[in-house]
Amino acid sequence: MSGTADAGKQPGHSSRFGRRGFLTSAAVGGATIVGASALGALDADAAFAAPSRSLDPAVTQTTFVEGRIGAIRGSMLHVAGSLGETHRIQVTNATSLWKVRTTTLDAVEVGDGLYARGVEMPDGSIAADAVWVNIVNLYTTIQGIQKDRLHLAHHNRELVAHTVPETAASYAGSALTPDLSRLRIGQPAQVLGAWRPADDSIDVVRVTVGH
Repeated sequence: MSGTADAGKQPGHSSRFGRRGFLTSAAVGGATIVGASALGALDADAAFAAPSRSLDPAVTQTTFVEGRIGAIRGSMLHVAGSLGETHRIQVTNATSLWKVRTTTLDAVEVGDGLYARGVEMPDGSIAADAVWVNIVNLYTTIQGIQKDRLHLAHHNRELVAHTVPETAASYAGSALTPDLSRLRIGQPAQVLGAWRPADDSIDVVRVTVGH
């Protein structure tokens, strides 16, 4: 991802929403892909959570990779990692895809950044149970507030953050609410959202203040 996405990555905590039931398994190249919940939660927070032990005893190791998509061939994502490594990520009918919201492979584009979790296959590809596209988790300061966007300071640069239908705020640890009227200029804010590669802005999913 760009400097905005990479610089904003922060270690997270285990998801508050718990693990989902097993999804339908899928077969790729003769190997069985376990249900997504066997490897962990699927919500956006799970992208930043510490690795956890698989719930499926048949899976001895979970693989977690990051990078930027260089090509999409069928359901295979060809990804360049930030350290120069390359990955082939297989999307199956059991893969959970997130890009601001739960989505499909049609919404994923060359140039997008991602974090992906899955199981390494015998051919070296990674069968993904979850892919988070362009996800960012940023510690910022609110510099401006408009009807459809926030202006944030992040690492001494301005960042435009667009509100979307899913945008919600949490005030001092309270439950999420779509009411953004209590946000104030000068407040430190943790922002979870999705980077827009085209203009280096982000779409805001969650703003947390007073934490």
